[in-house]
Amino acid sequence: MEQGKRQLKVSSLLQSELASVFRDKFRDLTATNMVSITMVRVTADLSLARVYISVFGPSQSDSKESTVNRLRQAKPAIRGELGHRIRNQMRVVPDLEFYLDDSLDYAEHIEKLLKENAPS
Repeated sequence: MEQGKRQLKVSSLLQSELASVFRDKFRDLTATNMVSITMVRVTADLSLARVYISVFGPSQSDSKESTVNRLRQAKPAIRGELGHRIRNQMRVVPDLEFYLDDSLDYAEHIEKLLKENAPS
């Protein structure tokens, strides 16, 4: 579904502000992993933001999932800090949902399969 101009602006704002929140205040939640916000999708009524996270560093997928789970558990604190940062731009801070974005892992897997099956 196509996002409107307002949704795209809010998504961009949330993505940049969440990145700085993770970098400045919640570095301990990401532990030894590097966390990147790949995409933020906002609903039409701006009440919910789906945040897609890529986790780099660990080789085990359970460690990636545990990083996302730590972010989910800290959602009230993250949302509060985000509210302080965007209070002049938005009246209401959207609810946050965190998802693991494994599209890079999937692309790497496909590339590996293509290399294995490539004619020599």
